[in-house]
Amino acid sequence: MAWGVTLWSLATFLTPWAAENSLCALLAMRMLLGIAEGVALPCMNNMIARWFPQTERSRAVGLAMAGFQLGSAIGLTLSPILMSQGGLYGPFVIFGLSGFLWVLVWISATSSTPDKCHQISAYELRYIQNDGNMQSVIKDKSKKSKVIPPFKRLLSKLPTWTLIVANAMHSWGFFVILSWMPIYFKTIYHVDLRQAAWFSAVPWSMMAVAGYFAGVLSDMMIQRGISVTLTRKIMQSIGFIGPGIALVGLTMARSPSNASAWLTLAVGLKAFSHCGFLVNLQEIAPQYSGVLHGISNTAGTFAAIVGTVGAGYFVELVGSFKGFLLLTAFLYFSAALFWNFFATGGRVNFDETL
Repeated sequence: MAWGVTLWSLATFLTPWAAENSLCALLAMRMLLGIAEGVALPCMNNMIARWFPQTERSRAVGLAMAGFQLGSAIGLTLSPILMSQGGLYGPFVIFGLSGFLWVLVWISATSSTPDKCHQISAYELRYIQNDGNMQSVIKDKSKKSKVIPPFKRLLSKLPTWTLIVANAMHSWGFFVILSWMPIYFKTIYHVDLRQAAWFSAVPWSMMAVAGYFAGVLSDMMIQRGISVTLTRKIMQSIGFIGPGIALVGLTMARSPSNASAWLTLAVGLKAFSHCGFLVNLQEIAPQYSGVLHGISNTAGTFAAIVGTVGAGYFVELVGSFKGFLLLTAFLYFSAALFWNFFATGGRVNFDETL
């Protein structure tokens, strides 16, 4: 995680200078940014699987992802201001330096597992290990740390494919909205760039709040005896069906305020996915949570590329963005159906051929 943030902060910091130098240098910095950012979510999931018992993981994921959404909100709001005051260099320099500062805090304040942490109390260590069965997870991890993960067996199980499909659909919707909504508001509702950034930032703030609420609700359901499988299916259904309905409503909005309300609802309900597939990664195979996240994130990245680029081609061919929003809604509904048929909240045996 530390190396990842260091490298992507460096890539962010150097982007304006690379752009002034050559196209190849710019592309190299953007590639470095993407490669470095690829470690963040798998590392997060792996750390949460080690540090939090099952009844607290949804809240942990909700808090962590709230930072992800608030980063989008802050970045979209501040970037036009920083560019207007400091030119093109402004956002890249500020965000890059902020990343370096975060790394210093991370290195001084964290450890990979609870048993290696010097700041943890004996009571908290026992609580994590006993309530979350972390001792067995850590032992499994140490035994397999030098062994290539069983990719063939991982990909032979339907629960793995539910995670892949869910991550792909989640990323498709997230990056289509992140990339195209400012342009959508400017084109359809004639809102200028600074206002469009504000309109785009408000939904992500809502997503951060809704994500934490979903985490609390999910943990409460499990604590009250609702099965983990049913809890994950309910959370993921809200996280996919809700945004699908909201996107249909967005296509019928007649004013910027109504459109912003539908967009806010869409991304707010999307946050319930964090208590679906994101937590489920840790549950079906804690020892492979990082690997599973990496596999599903690869599918998610490709889906984000296809969705973001495809939206542009779709609008050029059809002449309307509304058709693409309806297509995205249909994909949301289809992914929810697939998840409810094949997802599970129980452990899946990936170490033996059954």
